[in-house]
Order: sequence, then C-alpha cells, then structure tokens
Amino acid sequence: MLSLSSHGLRSSGDPSRRSFLITMLGAGVMLGYAKSTLGAADVMLEALSTHTARSAGDLFEPTIWYGIDPSGTVTVNIIRAEMGQHVGTALARIVADELEADWRRVKIVTVDSDPKWGLMVTGGSWSVWQSFPLLSRAGAAGRIALIEEGAKMLGVPEQTCTAREHAVHAGGRSIPYGDIVARGNLRRTFTSEQLDKMPIKAADKRRLIGRNTLAEDIPSKVDGKGRYGLDAVVEGMVYARPKVPPTRYDSKVVSMDDSAAKRVPGYLKSLALDDPSGTVPGWVMVYAETFIAANKAADLVNVKWSSGKAATISEADIQKRAAELIADPKGGSLLVDDPGVDTALASAKQKIERTYTTSTVMHFALEPVNALAFEKDGIFEIHTGNQWQTLILPVLAKALGRSQDKIVLRSYLLGGGFGRRLDGDYTVPAALAAKAIGKPVKMVCTRADDMRFDCPRSPSTQVVRMAWGNDGRVTAMDHHAAAGWPTAVMAPSFMPKGVNGVPYDLFSIFGADHWYSVGAQRVRALRNDLADETFRPGWLRSVGAGWTNWAVESFMDEAAHAAGVDPVKFRLEMLDGAGRNAGSAPNSVGGARRQAAVLARLAEKVGWGKPTPKDVGLGIATTFGQERGMPTWTACAALVRVNRTNGHVTVEKLSLVIDAGTVIHPNSAEAQVEGAALWGLSMALHEGSEFVKGQPKDTNLDTYALLRMGDVPDVEVEFLPSTEAPVGLGEPATTPVAPAIGNAIFAATGARVRHLPIRRQAVLEALTHRS
Repeated sequence: MLSLSSHGLRSSGDPSRRSFLITMLGAGVMLGYAKSTLGAADVMLEALSTHTARSAGDLFEPTIWYGIDPSGTVTVNIIRAEMGQHVGTALARIVADELEADWRRVKIVTVDSDPKWGLMVTGGSWSVWQSFPLLSRAGAAGRIALIEEGAKMLGVPEQTCTAREHAVHAGGRSIPYGDIVARGNLRRTFTSEQLDKMPIKAADKRRLIGRNTLAEDIPSKVDGKGRYGLDAVVEGMVYARPKVPPTRYDSKVVSMDDSAAKRVPGYLKSLALDDPSGTVPGWVMVYAETFIAANKAADLVNVKWSSGKAATISEADIQKRAAELIADPKGGSLLVDDPGVDTALASAKQKIERTYTTSTVMHFALEPVNALAFEKDGIFEIHTGNQWQTLILPVLAKALGRSQDKIVLRSYLLGGGFGRRLDGDYTVPAALAAKAIGKPVKMVCTRADDMRFDCPRSPSTQVVRMAWGNDGRVTAMDHHAAAGWPTAVMAPSFMPKGVNGVPYDLFSIFGADHWYSVGAQRVRALRNDLADETFRPGWLRSVGAGWTNWAVESFMDEAAHAAGVDPVKFRLEMLDGAGRNAGSAPNSVGGARRQAAVLARLAEKVGWGKPTPKDVGLGIATTFGQERGMPTWTACAALVRVNRTNGHVTVEKLSLVIDAGTVIHPNSAEAQVEGAALWGLSMALHEGSEFVKGQPKDTNLDTYALLRMGDVPDVEVEFLPSTEAPVGLGEPATTPVAPAIGNAIFAATGARVRHLPIRRQAVLEALTHRS
C-alpha cells in the first residue's frame, strides 16, 4: 500500500541535500554520492509538490494561469520545465507586471501534465516568446476584474480607480487585492476571444519587466529543498537498471542468463520488456531492492541479442551517405528555391564552393535519465523531469495500453535538459517495468546507459556555393545540408512542407535560410536516412542551427576573403533588409537591419580592424537564433591565440551583442547567453563523438571532452535596448561561437578549418595545407 503526500511521495528523514553534500565532500567521498544515496533505504527524499493545500473555491482565478487567494498571494502556474534558465521567474514577472502585483506576494508553481494547459513543451527557446502575449493579457484581465470589484467595494466609479502595488486605489483610499478576494464577489472570467483583444501596458509603464530580481528557483537549489527526478521515491518501490541493447531499433533478446546476478544481495529478477510502442525494443530490466544492487546485478546478467544492419554502421558510413544525398540534385526539401541559381552559378565571373562537416554530439546532462512509475487509483503516475509532456503522453498510452487521461506526468526540476528531455522516451521503460511487476519502480540509468540510449545531435555534411557577377556583386547562393532528422522521427506533425511540397525538419535546417540578400538563393534540406536508421537523432541545444550557422558564417568569411572585401563590410552590405529580408510584425520587425545593427555594434565594441599580435586573431560571426519566425539577432567576436607547434587553440575572449526584443529578466537573460556561448565554445573545440558499429564511441566523461573551467574565457554580453516583442534566449548565442572561432583561427594564421569540433591535428593540417 502506497503512503503518499503532496506529489504522492513520502519522506522518512529527508536530510538537507546541501548539508549532506557538505558532509560527503568533507569525507572525500563525493564521487560515490549518487550510488550510495540511491541505494540507501533510510534516505528517502520527499518530492517537490506542484499543488497548494487550499481549495480552488478560495481562489480568484480570472484565467487558468494564476490565482489570488484571500491573503493576497498570487500563485502563477508554470507549464515550462525548470532546468537552470529560471523560466518560472520570467513568466511570473510578465503576469505580475500587468496585474500590478507586489512581487513579494508572488509564488510560482510548476504544474503536472493536464490537457487544460495545451501544448506543454520547453524547447526551441520558445517559452517567453510564446508565453508573453498570453500571460500579459491574463495579467491585464485580472487587473481589470480587481478594479471593477474594488470600485464597487469602495463605492466609487470604476473609471476613477487605478491598480498599483497590489491594491486598487481611488482618491485617498485603497483596498488590497487580498481583501477584494476575501470579501468581494469576484466572479469575472474571460473567454479566449476576450483575452485575445485585451490591451496591455505600454513599455514605458512596466514596473517589473526589464528589472532584475533574485530568480525564484535559486534558494531551493542552494538549500537542497528543490527536487529533481532522481530524488523521487515512494514507499514500497524497487529499483531497476536497464540492459541497453546493441542498437536502438532492431535488436531482439535471444537469451538471458541471470544466474550470476542471483548472488547479489537484494537482486530480485530480470525481465525482457514487451513494448507495443516500439520505443525500447530489446530492453531487459534488472530489478533489485536498491540501486546499488540493481547496478551490480545488471553487470552480471548475460543477455544475447540479434541485431540488424545498424550494428555494422559507423560515422564514416553516415557521412558518406550524406555526401551521396547532396550529390543527387533530385532529393530533399527546398526551403528557398529562387529561379536563376543554376544560371548564375554557370555564368559567374567568380564562384566558390566549400564543404563543412560536424561530428555527433552527445547531451551528457549532469542528471542521467531516470523515472519513477506506479499505478494508483487507476492512474499511472510518472515522476521525472521532462521538457515535452505533450509529446510523450500518447507514446506512454500506446506502451501501457490505456488512454492518456489515465496517465499523468509529475513535474520535477531537471538536472540538465539541453533538448535530451524533449524526448521522454526514458519514461516508457520505467512505466513498462512497473506494469510488468505490479509495483512502483524507480528506473535509473548509469552514465553509460544514458549515453548508449541518448538521442544525440546528428553528424552533418553541408555544401555551400556562391557566385559573383561581372559587377562584383553576389548573384547566387546555394546551400545543401544533410543530417539525421529528429523531428521526423519523434514529431512529424511539426514538419512543414518546402516550396517543392516535400516536408522538412525545421530543426535540421533553420539558419541556412538566412537574412542576407544574395541574389538568387536555394536552400535544400536532406534527411540522412542512414543516420536515422542507426540511432535516434535528437534535439540538442540550438539543434540544426548549430551546424547550419557553422557553414553559413564560415562560408561568409571565406567568400569575403575570396572577393577581397573586409568580412564585416561584406556582411553588412548584404544585410540590407530587402525583399523577404525586410521582416514583419510581430516578431521580426526590422528584419535584417536589426541583424546589421548588432553586427555593427559588435565591430565597434571589439575594435574591428585593429592589428593583433602574432598568432592572435579576431573572428566574427552573426546569426539570428533559432528561426526566421522568432529571430534573436546575435553577433559574436572571438579572440583566439593559436600555437603553431601543437595546434592548440586558446579562446581568450568572447564578445556578444544581442537584440532579443524586450528582455523580461535581465539577470536570467545574461546567464542564458553566457551559458549558450560557453556551450557553443565546448562544441567548437571539444565536444564530438562518433558512432562505431551502431554505438557511440564515448559513453563517459573520461573520453568525451567538455569545456573545462580553466579554459573558460572572458565573456562579455551586451543587449541592444528594444521594446519589440520578446524572443528566445536559451539557444541563439550557441550558434555564432564556432564560426567566430574558426574565422579567428584564419585571421591569426591563414589556416581554414571546416570541421567541428576543431581538433589540434586539424589545425596543424590546415597550417600545412592552406587553401
């Protein structure tokens, strides 16, 4: 029988994580923390509640997005996952500003899955961008309703009242929001049509937006009260660790021998999972009373699988397939297909062609994927951190053989998302494991399990061409990009059709459809079917924009040098805002001219054109974030030093200028840009794996290189002032860093690199064979 509280979970002891960590650090056993705590029956941690104790009848809820109780406390419902970006604070500030609420009286609650919330997804840098209009109008609606009722209670005309500092004011009198809720007759609700027409404040009237405050999630993360998926436990549960098969899709269990595992104290059993959804074919789940026992036993369970073609495929095969796809002019989807591209290339006075490639990139989130699953009162509960509840619920329904309304995803903090937890595939084996034995199961993957089950960023190959006419002007640009398509695998309904009627994965080509005026333009997206068959491509911070902008901005630099034009001048001349690059309301007002503005400001800021010491170079790149429909105009300059003897590249400084429209919470915005830029740096110089016979070569951090603390450069961030629509900040700063570094290496040495990550050997080879 389950003993439940709040989230349905129970604590016995619940020591402070922070004090526990300090104790463990003092004892010098920090590295053993995860396994020891997961295996200790007397260290059960209480889950973070997503619900308040008061009844709905005590609340004034003008919309579903927040409520005000009789004490005046405003509780804002957050449907976005918290993974370090402080999203709840930003979204609650939007509501509170329009509501004229006292920020000290505002709370945030991360809610569980429910159809009433609509699309629950945290990715694509969409959270603030998508939520700003909705939450602004919701806050304004509450303010209007409070003024109406407050006026009645004060006995004055509504038009004489104003809302300010958590109260309705009229003349010299006022009534607090809490009193209006407690003593008034607040019954006003608003239809979606009314909310759509709701006027919101002018930018100069805002009191909270654009001003800093401590992010609401920070204290609980510091004192250990915040709960992550790995913390979720329930009385009577058992642990499980999977045996991950050799390939993602086509492995089948042939035989299983657990005789050696039976010697492990606490070992229970091993079962091959039956998965009707096809998410985890060939998986074997090893059950035990503690995670330590499950971990030991899993290593001793001997499983033999049969596997198909994917078990023979390696990275070189995938890249070869990409080159074949690009060489065939008939395939793929055309995002842009202006007439005259081939004619311009054929008749060009000058033209260049370059090929750019990137390696497989793994997620390596600090918290390996995990989930607690059990059934209670006819509802299957999944307790975990997740970025896209709406996506995985129908998959869980198919796997469990029940309707979605009988499944709920409970929300937790994420110990790293980066796009990995957009795919909630890890919830499926936990749910199936619980269903198979009829009791709560906490499935935890080791780091190696996590990586072998990862949905990494696909390797990519791109070919880019440019032509100049007799007058020296650019007349055409042709861009072909081939990679695995995560959206095609996991969310095909999100795929629009290209101009040739063929669907494309927007997250594998965004960035190639740039804002430069280049004459006739063609952009072709190609799905690398061999990549998709070998592994499950995933969304990883900035996704395709991370490789398309590597090509676009490296190529723009190469084209500028080929034309004998300064690289900044070359770009600025093409960021003229002509034609489709003019931009449009509400999100891309100003178009390419805003991108030109961030580039011009950056060039001024870093002293572009000034001489640098020997073997030191300044490189520049400019991008527009995730997508043309939500452009975050970004420019980055990288100052690098190159060691010609060993090929080592030291990045000494990254400077970024951003136009993200209205910035809601400046501290969080700056932190997101810094984090994204450092992620971009890590992928530029360090991060990259490869597939070897269907498996990622690197499954732990002893071989997979990451940016280390000692290699973090100075990072300077500047936001251009703007009152335009707020756009995304989680990913855009990732995209210009790698090309800025590549361009800086060329500026320092004359050597051009065209593959990510930029390894020392590649720099040495480029120094030897300059082209």
